[in-house]
Amino acid sequence: MSGIEFTAEDWRRLKLAGQILGGVTGGLAVLTAGSAGLLLRQAADARRVIPLAEAPPPRGDGVYGAKFGGKPITMVILGDSSAAGYGVHRPRETPGALLATGVSRRLRRPVRLYRVAVVGSMSSGLPYQVDAALEYEPDVAVILIGGNDVTHFSAREQAVRYLGDSVRRLREAGCRVVVGTCPDIGAIQPIKPPLRWLARKWSRDLAAAQTVAVVAAGGRTVSIGNLLGPMFEADPVRMFSSDHFHPSAEGYARAASVVLPTLLALLGEEERPVAAVGDLETAAQEAVRAAGTEVSPAKPDGRRATLRRHPWFGEPRTWFGHKAPVPSGPSATGAVGWTPADH
Repeated sequence: MSGIEFTAEDWRRLKLAGQILGGVTGGLAVLTAGSAGLLLRQAADARRVIPLAEAPPPRGDGVYGAKFGGKPITMVILGDSSAAGYGVHRPRETPGALLATGVSRRLRRPVRLYRVAVVGSMSSGLPYQVDAALEYEPDVAVILIGGNDVTHFSAREQAVRYLGDSVRRLREAGCRVVVGTCPDIGAIQPIKPPLRWLARKWSRDLAAAQTVAVVAAGGRTVSIGNLLGPMFEADPVRMFSSDHFHPSAEGYARAASVVLPTLLALLGEEERPVAAVGDLETAAQEAVRAAGTEVSPAKPDGRRATLRRHPWFGEPRTWFGHKAPVPSGPSATGAVGWTPADH
């Protein structure tokens, strides 16, 4: 095809894209040169629209809820820009600060937060973050990772292995772990079809594989999926930050509100509905299809898993066929506070 030159690496990636697209459409096994050129142009267009990180996000490290007294719960947050809170301007708007505030207020205990997440990190960077996190002797860790593995065409098996090994190291040190699995990159507006369809398939496949690896290593996962996709499409000005790629403060708050129930459960608050128990592989696929689903080990051998769904922001949800009541009372507005007033 005239006007387009492909490197060996381009062809490798596009061959993989063709195989995945074949699975999506049911009939396409390879890409034509024209289709390959279209995908490359779309990827280049997306890179031009999505700006590079210009400044680090604000840090939210510190003690939240010091007025409650007692020994603080030490929390670390690891991962990429979604964990670091890139796109917001105040420490209190970062995911770590939102989660620390929610835990502190619900458990009435102080929380000491450390952020070791790095903007732009892929799963291959997690071992270094775990090294840093273990220096703080954490009680609980939150990991948000996967988006950059999709956008940088990282090998899924390697990315999952890095994540599973990281969770295992944290668990061996006595740290409880919650992982927010790969979000649906196809929900991001600068990415257009057919590249969007491929990105969605890549995201879901990675999230399912992450779930299996994390639960087998003794951690719990919460599916992020397309949690924010419909909201972003309905109100992009409010849900996106100024770069039109990363979430706004409200977007991060909604994501944090979905992770919070699992985080509270790990720390001792288990006031939740009866869950479904099933095969781990099946549970991982179920979680991918339903954003906000928690998957946790059902047995020490890691071959069985427990699934739970949670309502958020007062919306009624369905927990595996059972209608969930609309929350009421003080917790109806969510335990994730907008400001760490107790900080």
